[in-house]
Amino acid sequence: MNSKLAIKQFREISKFAKKTNMRLAAEGWDKPWKILVATIMSAQTRDEVTIEVATKLFNKFGTPKKMGEAKLSEIESIMKRINYYKTKSKNIKGSCLLIAKNGLSEDLEELIKLPGVGRKTANVFLTEIGKKPAIAVDTHVFRISHKMGWAKSNNRDKVEKELEELFPKKYWSKLNSGLVRFGKEYGRSKMQEDAILEGIRKG
Repeated sequence: MNSKLAIKQFREISKFAKKTNMRLAAEGWDKPWKILVATIMSAQTRDEVTIEVATKLFNKFGTPKKMGEAKLSEIESIMKRINYYKTKSKNIKGSCLLIAKNGLSEDLEELIKLPGVGRKTANVFLTEIGKKPAIAVDTHVFRISHKMGWAKSNNRDKVEKELEELFPKKYWSKLNSGLVRFGKEYGRSKMQEDAILEGIRKG
């Protein structure tokens, strides 16, 4: 796979993605810490559910300090519609305590020290705040990258590196949102997604 072909294919996928006009969980928040918390919440949870629950959470606890000092049971009671809400509630409380104390880093290696923040979450955050070109490899990015022949590894961190080598930096921050929107809309039907991607592969 050469870079020019991959870019052409991604642009075609992006045309489909733009038709969806959907808001992703990390988008539309007024504070960086809210972006991070919403992204932690969003793993294995639908974006529309995450946005609704996160809005209630932020209305109740409007600063990292308030969130970090809240009773865990109060956070859990709001988070119940989020998958793995007990673990995520604990991680969000812990992360907010650290953010209130130390501030919110814009460095990946520092971000992944926060409870519940792995490379994917950190990269989504960095992309959303516009501080660093980054490729966040979630389920949709992983699946579509393999179907398009852009990546071969079964390890997500290695897929991230494969995509970094294939795409110029100016595309890195566009890949996640483009492929997630496409995957959420067309991946509901494996046959539909496969048919569209096959058409793009054939050019």
